[in-house]
Amino acid sequence: MKEIVVISGKGGTGKTSIVASFAALARTAVMADCDVDAADLHLVLEPKVRHSADFSGGKQAFIVTEKCIGCGKCRDVCNFDAILFTGPANDVIDKTYTVDPIACEGCGVCVHFCPNDAIEFRDVVNGQWFISDTRFGTMVHARLGIAEENSGKLVSLLRKKAKEIAVDRNNDLIIVDGSPGIGCPVIASITGADLVLIVTEPTLSGKHDLDRIADLAAGFNIPTLVAINKCDLNPDVAQQIETDVHKRNMKVVGKIRYDDAFTKAQIMKCSVVEYTGGAVSEDIKALWRNITYAC
Repeated sequence: MKEIVVISGKGGTGKTSIVASFAALARTAVMADCDVDAADLHLVLEPKVRHSADFSGGKQAFIVTEKCIGCGKCRDVCNFDAILFTGPANDVIDKTYTVDPIACEGCGVCVHFCPNDAIEFRDVVNGQWFISDTRFGTMVHARLGIAEENSGKLVSLLRKKAKEIAVDRNNDLIIVDGSPGIGCPVIASITGADLVLIVTEPTLSGKHDLDRIADLAAGFNIPTLVAINKCDLNPDVAQQIETDVHKRNMKVVGKIRYDDAFTKAQIMKCSVVEYTGGAVSEDIKALWRNITYAC
């Protein structure tokens, strides 16, 4: 079983559109949308959810009003100003302490130091994850709650579920739509992968962010390839990217010309290779052949 992870140094490079086309070309792969902070692969693949579950990536303090004695120890040890003296009265005092759920970082220090065991450490729901059926096979995806954290844990969970499904169904390929950038969800997306494909674009920001994500991938010693999307928008920068990639002992395995078919396909809720059989579709098919050969 092989796991291909598609990432990008910045958003807007066309990564998800390319993954959707890969799904259409592979037909029997298990897909995982690990861009959990801004998931959008479902907009193209139209998944039909058959299993959903809450995701809890951390804990949060909760003061039990009936037990609070108003000593203020919790407020004294909190480094995040998350403890407020605005709680309701109980049988002992006229006002109790309460926790601001937005400010609470879930460190648990207040729980440890409370002299009356009045603080509970409860699991908090950060989002939901799903197993769905698509026209190209099974897809694992998620929705992180607004302003929620621990997206790296959620990415790891999705990849784990995708592997379990692939093993159970004897699928030999997993295609992962990873997160853009170089943060925790990206690290969680590529750790232990068999192959990483970086999608970039011929702009100065695209070139800069390609350097950052290539450095990150190199640190994990994972075979890494590069595809240049919208390659004809700035041929000079595209050539600079090729030169830089070669110096890194990496390889550009595909160049995709600019085509508004990307946008039109999204509007029609289909992949580019489904929408058109034109030149841009042939570019993506050639990229896919090079990827499968590399695997």
